[in-house]
Amino acid sequence: MNTQNLLKNALFSAIAVGALGLASTTPAHAADKMAVEKCYGINAAHKNDCHTIGHSCAGQDKMARDPNAFIAVPKGLCEKIDGGKLAPAQKG
Repeated sequence: MNTQNLLKNALFSAIAVGALGLASTTPAHAADKMAVEKCYGINAAHKNDCHTIGHSCAGQDKMARDPNAFIAVPKGLCEKIDGGKLAPAQKG
């Protein structure tokens, strides 16, 4: 009887570990497949994703809705957002 319980517990543990491993990797695979694009002119102050004219790091843009600052959004969403552009106002 003790051997039977031990086998049941081992089987249950193996199934649980497998299920947890599968659940933890699924979101990562989904995120890898999601296409994103740069959307200019929709950032909040200090919430840009990369450099713009005047600075070279994310989060340094002091102006909200800067036409030269971008944030990454899912592909196809940018032009649906008021003020969203796929290109910066100035090249820099």
